[in-house]
Amino acid sequence: MSRTANHDWSRLDAMTPDERHAAALADPDAKPLTSEDLTRMKRTPQVRVIRRALGLSQEEFATRFHIPLGTLRDWEQGRKDPDAAARAYLVVIGRNPSAVAEALRPAP
Repeated sequence: MSRTANHDWSRLDAMTPDERHAAALADPDAKPLTSEDLTRMKRTPQVRVIRRALGLSQEEFATRFHIPLGTLRDWEQGRKDPDAAARAYLVVIGRNPSAVAEALRPAP
């Protein structure tokens, strides 16, 4: 955790882990997510995790799966979220990358 010079962390540092947990639960602006919250929230595939699992650089992944490099970088850096179609595409890439790569290969 980065601690900037303009904060006094002595009160937090003096708390036990149980006291920190209780204080966090008591904060009305920091309530934990409920199972209902998790159900209604959209889940975005982690493109960086998929790409790294395949052992590909950003350039290789973008080329292989026909994704503009700038778009891929925006997704990985959190500047933009993939739309519904792109999320579905990333799920398919994550589950069966070889089938996607084969489907995108030019016809002989």
